[in-house]
Amino acid sequence: MNPKGSIKRVVYMGTPEIAVPPLLGILEAGYEIPLVVSGQDKRRGRGSRLAPSPVKREAERLGINVTSDVNDVKAVTADIGVVVAFGKLVPSDVLNHLKMVNIHFSLLPRWRGAAPLERAILAGDQTTGVSIMELEETLDTGGVYHSVEIPIDTDETLKDLQEKCVITGTNALLKCLGEGFGEPIAQKGEATYAQKITSSDLEIKWHLPADEISRVVRIGRAWTTTAKNRLRIHSIRIGHPEVLNAGERSGVLVGTGDVSIELVKVQPEGRKIMSAQDWVNGLQGKSNGRLGHG
Repeated sequence: MNPKGSIKRVVYMGTPEIAVPPLLGILEAGYEIPLVVSGQDKRRGRGSRLAPSPVKREAERLGINVTSDVNDVKAVTADIGVVVAFGKLVPSDVLNHLKMVNIHFSLLPRWRGAAPLERAILAGDQTTGVSIMELEETLDTGGVYHSVEIPIDTDETLKDLQEKCVITGTNALLKCLGEGFGEPIAQKGEATYAQKITSSDLEIKWHLPADEISRVVRIGRAWTTTAKNRLRIHSIRIGHPEVLNAGERSGVLVGTGDVSIELVKVQPEGRKIMSAQDWVNGLQGKSNGRLGHG
């Protein structure tokens, strides 16, 4: 597909913040982008005003024509389409009009789907990667042109891993655009699926081992309950020698299924992020208690 040096014009499709760096990388490498396709405006932030996606916002800033209708691709002349976290499947008639590739943030066929990095962290995977793959009408099933393995550090947050993967993915894409894609290699092995992360996935179950709880905290928006309110847990430390029952809290220490953990940064419902010690100090003498449902 596309011999070396033959690609000049690239249609770009992406929506969230993680899809902005590849867009910029393609432009900086000298390729022309006649069209960007991104998700529809959504209500965001305080006041719930309609706001563009990060990719749409960046495309408008750069003066690139942008649409939310994937069918507009059929009216554009381009050499290839690049898809990064677009958020929905591309129909077959659009794929028949323009060959497309996808930067997928896993080593396929492991973690096909919407949340590959989140699921890799939750599963305790030690490695992940990026795959430059042929886009098909079905979900993440296309052959792979190029892949790069990336280690997952034991204390690495989702944000840190995303930054690492998007840099690697952008470089891998630019290498393929410049040197040619070659022929895709069919995916081998059993596929696993990365379902979207739900609120239930993010609730801390204190009876689990501390390492599993840490994985939930590392992907962000982890929460538990105290009395009748939610408490977000933003960062923790593992391995305090004091032994507590699962969910039992003594100051900033909480028991788990094995070792106790120390709360570092928390966010009470309706309030800003604060140190766990400041939160405990504000409990009006209630220094101990329980978190969650066990």
